[in-house]
Amino acid sequence: MKQFITFVKKEFYHVLRDRRTLLILFGMPLAQIVIFGFALTNEVKNARIVIVDHAKDDASRSIIDRIGASNFFEIREDVMDRNRMETAFKEGKIKLAILFPANFQRDLFHQNHAPIQVIADASDPNYATTLTNYVSSIIQDYQTELNETVALPYRITPQLRMLYNPQLKGAPNFVPGVMALVLMLVSVMMTAISIVREKETGTLEILLVSPFKPVWVILSKAVPYLILSLVNVLSIVLMSVFVLQLPVEGSWLLLFAESTLFIVTCLTLGIFISIKTKSQQVAMLISLMGMLLPTMMFSGFMFPIENMPVPLQIISNVVPAKWFYIIVKSIMIKGVGFAAIWKETLILLGIALFFFVISLRSFKIRLE
Repeated sequence: MKQFITFVKKEFYHVLRDRRTLLILFGMPLAQIVIFGFALTNEVKNARIVIVDHAKDDASRSIIDRIGASNFFEIREDVMDRNRMETAFKEGKIKLAILFPANFQRDLFHQNHAPIQVIADASDPNYATTLTNYVSSIIQDYQTELNETVALPYRITPQLRMLYNPQLKGAPNFVPGVMALVLMLVSVMMTAISIVREKETGTLEILLVSPFKPVWVILSKAVPYLILSLVNVLSIVLMSVFVLQLPVEGSWLLLFAESTLFIVTCLTLGIFISIKTKSQQVAMLISLMGMLLPTMMFSGFMFPIENMPVPLQIISNVVPAKWFYIIVKSIMIKGVGFAAIWKETLILLGIALFFFVISLRSFKIRLE
């Protein structure tokens, strides 16, 4: 254990005396939080929705058929009570709900006015706005067709309700994305060059002849970056709460526990890259290009995954940032507990164990 602590201290010294490393570790998160102040608006396809039709009349069915015929929406269920609907929103299974009141057609034809309630998950404000605009457009088209045949125009009023983010702020979308992006880049890149640095400086030979076991060498490389990454998590969360006025709706303990798991996953991936490469330049290039684009493209941070072709949706499942992005949004924005994110947690745990075992086996072979 004394040897392990000595190796951890040595790794801390490497980090703390390098100003460029400190700039990457602590400057990048703060810069990303400031820069990512605007979210992108994208076309939406195949958004998961539910429709609750209490009217079950010709008018409601006609609108439902129009919604189902569009490629914007994927109707998951046409009957759902309010409790199940709330659970589905929290678990991220649906993005929008449309509720038709009883006597919808009668109110429309006799009173020339009928409401439709539209409930959207506004944890991603641009996505929610786009969905509600699509629904309003479909309803408006139906209303226009009706008014062509009557003297007194009918009026259907969608009643919009934005869950989790009524003001449609951008922060609830980009803060979880920045957390995933920064932790992925910092954790992977810093650990990716750690063992390679030992190779280039010649100190790896000392490790090869020492009685220090390979697993302790790997852990001693990972522990300092785990601690520093947790400091990054704390700084991002504090900035989101006190600067961006984005409170953490769920458990802080659960948020940090899940962040720790994601950091460990990134560290094992970085160690794997470090073992497989022979120079710091190659390790840094692989960690930057190999992690930056997948995190940006396949995490759901920049572009909705539902818009992508099925093969790309399948590929996104192996990107750890996708699952962490879902977890952070669920905890910070929706205030859910572990019961709603246990599947994503198990996936991250599986990825971490996979890369740790592969790294350990590769390191043993290299020692022989």
